[in-house]
Amino acid sequence: MPKPTPAPSLPLYVCLAGPTASGKTAAALGIARVHPVEIISVDSALVYCGMDIGTAKPSAAELALVPHHLVNIRDPLKAYSAAEFVQDAHRLIHQITARGRLPLLVGGTMLYFKALFDGIDPMPPAQPALRADIEAEGQRNGWPALHAELARVDPVTAARLAPADSQRIQRALEVYRASGLPLSHFHARSAAPAPSTVPLITLEPLDRACLHTRIAQRFHAMLAAGFVDEVRALRARGDLHSELPSMRCVGYRQVWDTLDGAFGMDSLHERGIAATRQLAKRQITWLRSMPQRQVVNGQEADATQQVLRAVERAMTGTAQA
Repeated sequence: MPKPTPAPSLPLYVCLAGPTASGKTAAALGIARVHPVEIISVDSALVYCGMDIGTAKPSAAELALVPHHLVNIRDPLKAYSAAEFVQDAHRLIHQITARGRLPLLVGGTMLYFKALFDGIDPMPPAQPALRADIEAEGQRNGWPALHAELARVDPVTAARLAPADSQRIQRALEVYRASGLPLSHFHARSAAPAPSTVPLITLEPLDRACLHTRIAQRFHAMLAAGFVDEVRALRARGDLHSELPSMRCVGYRQVWDTLDGAFGMDSLHERGIAATRQLAKRQITWLRSMPQRQVVNGQEADATQQVLRAVERAMTGTAQA
């Protein structure tokens, strides 16, 4: 088995993470108005072109305020992996530092953060035939049954997945059947530098009801802004399908299924909000496993100012782990 690729020594960079709808974009732009930063997106959905409304992608005006990286870099037909993110992030961190600016990594894809902090253990490549077999089993026996199988061979991964999370269950079983090792083995911490050396500021609304309200409001705004039409346009290309990682993104999957006729349009709002809440719950679980994080209550009126002060402490070397 190949050894994990350790995270090399990098210049100072600061991370701003949080669950979806926690206010990361506003806080990042607030930092950019005060300090010379360039933003590296840590988001597995923002990489895709043509997926703007459902990803809550920063607007053209917001993107123009400060240089953004790893946004609109991939066609939805092509996947983007954690390993590619780490490689791109390392390159960008060095380039941004060489320009005399601070790399500010912002997003909610916690697997990307973990891979950057801890290094990454090469996983078996995708195996379409094996994946098709697992997909057929899921359709035949139900994804809760495959989740139960995953719990037997990889209880760590199964514990953080919902029984109906077909995409992640499928990938975890594919890795196990291809390698004989659980997915959690590949996500385990490598011998990389301790992640506590990396300033990680997190926006976490301490009142879960407040976060749920924000999620509902944002999904409603997405629908009003033409989210369904955005997915219609993607479908009209003719080369995309519902099993692609891009189309499995939260929100896009629910709209796609609705346009397929699997659900009524009247249930889309409720299903989209429920899926986004589940995503936020997974994100918070990941964050709680990162002991170095500096938590800012995202529902406080001065949250952006608190984040700004934390960034300034990191820049002067006084951030607390």
